[in-house]
Order: sequence, then structure tokens, then C-alpha cells
Amino acid sequence: MSTLSIADRQSDSAPSVSFEFFPPKSDAMAERLWQTVQRLEPMAPDFVSVTYGAGGSTRERTHDTVKRIAGSTLLLPAAHLTCVSATKEEVLDVADGYWDAGIRHIVALRGDATEGMGAAFQRHPGGFRDSVELIAGLREHRPELGKQFEISVSCYPEPHPDSLGWDQDIAFLKAKQDAGADRAISQFFFEPDTYLRFLERARAGGVTMPIIPGIMLQPNFKGLKRISTLCGATLPDWLHRLYEGLDDDEETRDLVTANVAAELCHKLADEAVDKFHFYTLNRAGLALSTCRLLGMKPRPAQAA
Repeated sequence: MSTLSIADRQSDSAPSVSFEFFPPKSDAMAERLWQTVQRLEPMAPDFVSVTYGAGGSTRERTHDTVKRIAGSTLLLPAAHLTCVSATKEEVLDVADGYWDAGIRHIVALRGDATEGMGAAFQRHPGGFRDSVELIAGLREHRPELGKQFEISVSCYPEPHPDSLGWDQDIAFLKAKQDAGADRAISQFFFEPDTYLRFLERARAGGVTMPIIPGIMLQPNFKGLKRISTLCGATLPDWLHRLYEGLDDDEETRDLVTANVAAELCHKLADEAVDKFHFYTLNRAGLALSTCRLLGMKPRPAQAA
């Protein structure tokens, strides 16, 4: 896990990355997010995604954030869109708003229940049943106008708490692909074999679209344990030991987090994985540190 071992393995062929942000809930958080966007823009990510809160609770802030990114930066924003608390027409109206604002990439999700992660999902009367219906709805919406979004979806390299088994999970991912998804982005994990085994299952099940590994940059281990419990992600014993005794040592936690993420990416790169999606939690420093450990450097600013 040492920085030296990571640096020794760097090559001239750096991976490509994408970043995920969450929408701000206050003016102070909005300013922090915008500083993060500006600091990460020179890394030239493939795209940046902006999430919804539980139950679509931050829908308007998500819309405002992606519009600002599209209008004020060179980044390509991807807006999360869910089935929660809205009719089909209302969801597609949101998609129309994104299109009109210049956004061409949607992350199509069922979404978490209004009560938050872990609560039972309830379909809205007149709404989309799940992400497969949402993807199909986006593909079928006003084709005469040429509104064909790039569509990303989620997947779980470990069983989701709602999982009915691997066969059903892979079949559902295949159904997303068949409905029109372009790529899948995985939930976070910490062992490379977790992703590689899942990729093998998906390919055997007929899933041919790219599956980008999701890499978590959460230095707050208590928060990480809470999230992992809700989404079914395993935290290995060695990870517990690395964070042990660091509750009051933010600087060291950040160093550990960046090194853990970079080492995981390097191990995956050894298996020919060359794209990574970072869950940044709106923390530019950690994302930048991890990119540096992967051999990535900012691109020169373009002349006006």
C-alpha cells in the first residue's frame, strides 16, 4: 500500500476518469462544489455526473448544477434521473429540460425511496416501474426530434440488499442494455477480484456494454461503514485496520484514502481496466491526489 510502490508502477499511459458530485444543500456547499469543479476541470475527465438526493429531494439543485457546469466549463455533465416521486410525463419533462440546457448524458436510475437508502421503493402512480422502463422511455421519447441521450446505468459487483440472486441481477443488467443503456457504472468495492468476478458473470450473461468500476473517495470511515451497510458493499478487514485510530486525524485519513483508491486502480489496470469513475463527495483534493498517484496530470488551459 506504499506510495513508493504505486509510483514505481506508473507508466506513460494514464487511465481516463470520470467524477461524481452531489448537489449542494446550502450556499456554502454550493461554493465548495464549484471550487471542486474548477479544480478538477483541468484533469479533463470523460464526464462528470451529478446525483439526486434520496427520493429526488435535490432535483432542482441537480438541474441547476448541471446547467452551470454545461454553460461555464468545458466539462461534459451527466445528470442523474430517477423514477422516484414523479409520473412518466414529469420525468420526461425533466429530461427535456436537460436537453434544452445542452446536457446530452443521463444516468438513468430507479432511485432511492423518499425515506432514504434502505427504505422500500414504492412506484409512483403513473410513474416508471424501474430503470429499465425509464431507459426505454428515454429512447422512445420524441424520436422525431432526435433527442437521443447517452445513457449510463448502475450495477452492483456485490449483491444489492434487494438482490434475488446473481442470475436475476445479471439478467436485469442485460435488460438495461437491451433497453438502450450505453454503459454501466459500478457501486464501489475494495477488492479487485470483486469487480473482475462480476465482470466475468456479466459477460457470460450477454452484457457487452462497458462496465466502469466505481471508486469511493470517502475518508470518513464511520460514514463509509454506514453507506456500505445500505448498499451491500464489503469492507475488508485490512481496510478496518488501516483506518483504526484515525477518527481525529483527518490528514492521515486523506492520505490513506487516496493510496487505497490508487492501489485498487493499479491492480485493476493490471487486468486491462483503463477507465475509472470516482465518487468524489465534492472533495477536490482527494480526487486530485488519487489522479496524481495514477500518473495523471492536469492538461494545459486552452487559449481563449
